Amino acid sequence: MASPLINLMRLIQFTDSTFPVGTFSFSNGLESAAYENLVTDAKSLEQYTRAASLQAAYSDGIAALNAYKAVNAGDYDTVTLTDRRLMLFKMNDEARLMLRRMGKKLAELAVRFYPDNEICRRFLKDIETDATPGSFPVAQGVIFAVAGLSPEELFSSHQYGVINMILAAALRCVRVSHLDTQEILLRLTDEAEKLYPEVSEMEFEDMNAFVPEMDIMASLHEKGKMRMFMN
Repeated sequence: MASPLINLMRLIQFTDSTFPVGTFSFSNGLESAAYENLVTDAKSLEQYTRAASLQAAYSDGIAALNAYKAVNAGDYDTVTLTDRRLMLFKMNDEARLMLRRMGKKLAELAVRFYPDNEICRRFLKDIETDATPGSFPVAQGVIFAVAGLSPEELFSSHQYGVINMILAAALRCVRVSHLDTQEILLRLTDEAEKLYPEVSEMEFEDMNAFVPEMDIMASLHEKGKMRMFMN
């Protein structure tokens, strides 16, 4: 077991915005929302980001925690089952592309960090052979379990990543300052503590995420001609 200090350092590393999984390439639909004048300032940005974090908590967050539990139980089949089910849950191509690209990068890093771990190697091999999609939340569940981090640390990293991804994108396409985004980040990350007890007890069948406006923004982004982020 690693020391609390090492665990804290691992948590910071796996959650850092410079961690090379490609979060900077995606805006989670924000670019289209800004272009359509739905997100124009700090207030509307906070509303949009909160909706995205809640959507992620009750879908990707549940999947990540279930994958984490499966790894610790030595149940690899449940890891890949969760992975496939999560991709079926996603309504738009852009969300699936984002999760698959980031998930594969994280799986590659997991193998580099823990080359002797059978689950890490098997998960990456299954991604490379299209035996499983390799979604980012499931990859997070795998690497956090293998690293010996706690489920609370996994959920906090997941929520922070979703919120920070959108706020970082906002600095490039919404009229807000770094101070605005940091205040929003502070408020929304505080809310994660209230979400965790409920989300941690949920199974895949409990997943829910009804935010149709975000799916519409993502579908517009797929065919849009003006963009800075991947589709």
